[in-house]
Amino acid sequence: MKKEKKSQIEKIVSEHKKLLKTLSTEKFQKNVGTVVSMMFAAIKNNKKIIVCGNGGSAADSQHLAGELVGRFQKEREALPCIAITTNTSILTAVGNDYSFEKIFSRQIEAIGKKGDILILISTSGESANILDAALTAKNKGIKTVSLTGAEPNKLARISNINIPVPSKSTPRIQELHSLIVHIICGLLEEKIIS
Repeated sequence: MKKEKKSQIEKIVSEHKKLLKTLSTEKFQKNVGTVVSMMFAAIKNNKKIIVCGNGGSAADSQHLAGELVGRFQKEREALPCIAITTNTSILTAVGNDYSFEKIFSRQIEAIGKKGDILILISTSGESANILDAALTAKNKGIKTVSLTGAEPNKLARISNINIPVPSKSTPRIQELHSLIVHIICGLLEEKIIS
């Protein structure tokens, strides 16, 4: 029994390590650099970052917003970022009165402005409410950044830039999304205070 559990743990760690190597590629680093530059430009132009996702990706959205509004590692000004996953009255009213597909797009309609950045986090890249938010943002002149699992997926195709984790395993994708969020926050913070 103990040997079986150990081999399962080793399998998980091995999968994680394999995916970590994909973050060292030139394409990944270029994409992250582009995203950080987009976010920096939006902030400097008095625009905001809007973030959304479902389930664990909603938690990642809130994590990103918390790091930017609070601080990541250095003292600096608060950065304009909002996770639109947190207002239960809006989420339930829109879900009830319209549909669950509209819970994020209605908020983009309400608060999104041209020049803002919308970050969409989705392990599958196929969630209807995330896709609807991306399309609504594009119609308003809001640039879209997605963090997804393996490509191809619908969200990657309609986003201005996609940062994929090349896996179909939701836990492994979410682990790397959390790391990617930290990388983005660290690089953006350095740019803001330099």
